Amino acid sequence: MERVKERLRMARRAPETLFAALKEPKSEIARDAAIHQCFEYSFGTVWKAAQAFLATVENLPAASPGSAIRASFRTGLLSEDEARRMFGVARDRNLTVHTHNEELAEEVFARLPGHAALLAGWLARLEERVSQDAGG
Repeated sequence: MERVKERLRMARRAPETLFAALKEPKSEIARDAAIHQCFEYSFGTVWKAAQAFLATVENLPAASPGSAIRASFRTGLLSEDEARRMFGVARDRNLTVHTHNEELAEEVFARLPGHAALLAGWLARLEERVSQDAGG
């Protein structure tokens, strides 16, 4: 359980940082920082926290973001709608890591507030479940 708690500690600040980046005045630099530092990092830390939780608490392997999303749906960490939307978040993360063009950057940047909220919700449920499992 210590590994799960450590992953949660690492993930806790990531969505907050993304929300803060989205409050900055819009510029190309602020947009790119929000996408490439804050969003990609937030997605990575949250899905890896879910991966650790699923392996430790639920005894479910989740070797990829997609498998973590599916397992999180099966265990009630994500609703069906949230899981569907989270696959869109994962798709945006993959696109931003592997390509860069202005049109794509603008499209993803426009979706970041929703992505941040979804990631924060997933993380909150993980923390709630760990707290319950630890007895409060």
